[in-house]
This record gives sequence, C-alpha cells and structure tokens, in this order.
Amino acid sequence: MTAPYRPRPRAGRDGFAHLLHAEWTKFRTVRGWVITTVVAALVIVVLGLLAAAGSHASCSEGPVEVACPAVPVGPGGEAVEDQFYFAHRSLTGNGDITARLTSMTGIITYPPPDHDKIVPGLVPWAKAGVIVKDGTRQGSAYAAMMVTGSHGVRMQHNFTEDTAGRPGGVSAASPRWLRLTRSDDTLTGYESADGTRWTKVGTAHLAGLPATVQIGLFVASPGDLTVKQADLGGSIEQMRFTQATAVFDNVGLRGDAPGDAWGHDAVGVTGTTDWERYHRPNGVLESGGTFTVTGTGDLAPRMDGQTVERTLTGALTGLILVIVVAVMSVTGEYRRGMIRTTLLAGPRRGRMLAAKALVIGVVTFVAALAATTVTVTAGKGILRSNGNYILPVSSLTELRVVVGVAALFGVAAVLALALGAVFRRGVAAIVTAIVVIVVPSILATVSVLPESATRWLLRLTPAAGFAIQQSVPEYPQVTGHYVPQAGYYPLAPWAGLAVLCAYAALALTLAVVLLRRRDA
Repeated sequence: MTAPYRPRPRAGRDGFAHLLHAEWTKFRTVRGWVITTVVAALVIVVLGLLAAAGSHASCSEGPVEVACPAVPVGPGGEAVEDQFYFAHRSLTGNGDITARLTSMTGIITYPPPDHDKIVPGLVPWAKAGVIVKDGTRQGSAYAAMMVTGSHGVRMQHNFTEDTAGRPGGVSAASPRWLRLTRSDDTLTGYESADGTRWTKVGTAHLAGLPATVQIGLFVASPGDLTVKQADLGGSIEQMRFTQATAVFDNVGLRGDAPGDAWGHDAVGVTGTTDWERYHRPNGVLESGGTFTVTGTGDLAPRMDGQTVERTLTGALTGLILVIVVAVMSVTGEYRRGMIRTTLLAGPRRGRMLAAKALVIGVVTFVAALAATTVTVTAGKGILRSNGNYILPVSSLTELRVVVGVAALFGVAAVLALALGAVFRRGVAAIVTAIVVIVVPSILATVSVLPESATRWLLRLTPAAGFAIQQSVPEYPQVTGHYVPQAGYYPLAPWAGLAVLCAYAALALTLAVVLLRRRDA
C-alpha cells in the first residue's frame, strides 16, 4: 500500500527567515508594544532636551553677567588647560635647551573667605622644567621635560601625552638635569643626575611645528583637590589655589636666535582670580645665571564642562519602558496560552527564541538610535545657546556615544526578554531586569554608596554597559575626582558594553535550556 501524497513545504517555510518574519509581524500588530516603544524613544528625547534647556552658564565681571571666555583647544581638538609661567627665547631651526633643577617648592592657599590662609606644600602634579612651544598662544603645540611634585621626571607633549622617567624629587643635594632637543618636528627628552650621563625619556612628533618656536623654562601648579564624605551621602569637593617655585641654573641653549633676549610671559593668566588678586604674582628672577621661576596653572586636558552624554538624562526612564515591552513580548504568550501555537510553528525552541530576541533587539536599537541622534544633536545646540561649554570630542567618539547607547538599549531588551522566558511571569521578570540593569546605575550615580562600592557595581552587574556613553577619558596625569557620579566609569566603554552582552547571552542560553525542558 502506497503512502498518501503529502505536498512538500516550500523551501524556507520553516527557516529562520520565516521565524523572523512571524515574530516581526507579531510585534507590529500588538498596538501596546509599538506604542510603548515609541513612547520610550520620545521620553529619551523630551527629558534630555528639557534637561538641556534648564542648564545655564555665564561668567561675571563684578555685578555684571557676561559670556564666558573661549576655552583653548589643543592640537588634538580637545579642550585644554594652558596656564603657566614661561621664561623663553626664540629658537629658529634645530637646537636644544639644557638646565639643572636644584629646588622645587610650593604653597597652597585656601579659597575665600580664607584666602589669607597659606600652607607650604607641593601638589603631586606641580611641574617645572624645560619646554619647546609653538609660541605663547594657549592651546599651541608643545613638548616638555619636567620634574613633578610626586610623580618623578616626565616628558609630556600636546596636553594628553605623558611618558614617565625616573621617580623621585629634587633638592640641592640631589638635583635633576633636563634636556630637550629639537630636530625638525621631532622633540627628544633626556634626564641626568650629573649632567654627564644622559638617559632618554621619550620622543614627541609635533606635526607642522613652525621653523621658529619658543624655548625656555616653565613652572605650573594645578589646583589642590580635596574630597570629603558628605553627611547625607556623596562627597564634597574643594579646589584650593596653589603656586610652585623652581630654581634653575646651568641653563644652556643651542640654536637660539642671535641677540634674542629672554621673554617673560604668564601664559593664560587673566588677573581675575582670587589668587591673582590677593597673592604674590608669578614671575622670574634672574641673578648670576640662576633663574627662580614661580608659576601656577597647568598644561593638561580640561575636565570641567558639559559632555555630550549629559543630553541623555532620559535614557534610564526610556530603558524601563523598553524592559517592559521586551518582557511582555514573551510572557504575554504564556499568559494567553499562545506559546503552544508559537512552539508548533517553530518546534526548534532555540531558533524560535533567537528570532524573538533578534526582533526585539533590532526594533529597540532602531528606536533608540533615532532618539539618541535627535537628543544629542539638538541638546548640544540648546546647551550652547544657554552659555554652556561642551567638552569637544572627535566625531568618532560622538558616534560611539550615540550608537553605543542605542546598542545598550537593544542588548538590554534581549536580556529582559530572556528573563521573561526564564520566569514566565511578567512582574517577576520586569522587576529582576530593572534591579540588575537600572538600579545599579542609579545607586552608582546618586551618591548614596561608598565610591568603592559604586565602582564594583559598575564592573560586575549588567549596568556596566552604561560605560559606553563616557565620552571624555580619565587622564592619569590630571588631578580629578574620577567617579561614576561625575560620569567616569571603572571599565572602558566597549568593555562595559561587553559585560552587558555577556549577561544577555548567558540569560538567553538559560532561557533556551529551560524552554526545552519545561515546554517539551
């Protein structure tokens, strides 16, 4: 007896593409899911733009509010601090400068109303040494060999680059010799304990360095940052004014312009700060070949200002709505008894759940991408119109923030969907997803936990993914309070997102295993 004829299904009918189409059709036909996804995107935009509109900044000259002065920008396009005292001469073509540093001291003064309280002290990143700079304009290219307050000898250039030499300080009994040599666009730094045996510290290539530059001695001393624990959680920061004084002798220059006299410039000094009003001025004293140079300020990336990610303050609220949609897209089928139909249509459980995850992830990513693009673009314009300064970043960094936050939403949606498949109950899955993704981020940024605890939270929980939005890096050579409350995360941006992806993959794998066992 021959078997009855059964038509063969069309090729691809039970394939993954068919499952994707089915899940997409299911998603777009459930009006509540679509509306909530749109609302989540709108929340990101509206809350972000409202926050930008409420942020205003201005500077004052006495009782008058004026626009803040322009912030100098370094050769790499980043905002920079470029303030120091500079004793310099012209150098045309190649040449070098050598100097012996025999003393380095400092003082720290308290801000008003205690501006008359002065204590001796040299801050860790106080700097004194020799420098080659493209003029005295703030933000211009430079390379410098220096001794620091607590970080030994360094070679730094163009504000962001730092190379360590030998550790230790300086004194009359233990002086430091420094040398900086120019060969076209290449600057090479050396150090020596006796002026005879020299050790190379580093090399800098300053593209486009002009034929004539300024070469000489410099001193800078950044503010002294103290951080105290607040009574009700969080921390209190205080920045105190500082000043450093360095003594140089055995100063030798080769290649300087004939007859060129020493110039003295307080680069970047405005004369308007309390330090400049009430304390001794920066300057240089020259006597018998010995130079005593006093300065304040820093040559470093600038860390104060608005960042592009500050426009995304509505992201957490929008993420909660996304979590609800992702969980309900799977638990709704259990509640209505539709899961059996879904499993009959796609008997390969893993592929079925993968199709669901891909659809919810892509839909969420696209919606979030549209929201972050609009919010960052419009938010920056609003912040600037309100007088705020936005720390500049490269186009690639801004693109990483916009696309990365959208990817965070997509991966978080997949994690929430997987939790929904594990719990099969909407409330339990939603609460769990919010607790592991949203709550750690809130706890880490509202200053209710010790800083060490917040760093661990953002290393070990899915909330590590929020690191993808950090646009300004942490610079070891810049004194700062690098904590999540200030927008600095313990993991690198892509490493933080990778932690979130790992959690999503683990949850999805567990969901597939349980789906095969419980719904066989």
